[in-house]
Amino acid sequence: MQWLDILGLVATVFTTGAYVPQAYKIIQTKSTRSLSTPTYTMIVIGSALWLVYAYDRGDYPVMLANGVTGLLSLVILIMKLSANEEAVSES
Repeated sequence: MQWLDILGLVATVFTTGAYVPQAYKIIQTKSTRSLSTPTYTMIVIGSALWLVYAYDRGDYPVMLANGVTGLLSLVILIMKLSANEEAVSES
């Protein structure tokens, strides 16, 4: 493994890891009130596009980073959207 691959993996740990506390907090509290739906929609779409790009180039650190980030962001987005549905149905 070359040093640039290691650098990419370390960057992956930090950028993707930043979503873990947010996802954990949302799962624990079941509250997504303060989160922006458009932001998480854009993150999910952007991560999916980066994943396709990285796959085509065989860039595994970028694939890993965006695969995990996209998955965590998708969980958050689904919880946000389901919370909005529950709020609408309670009205």
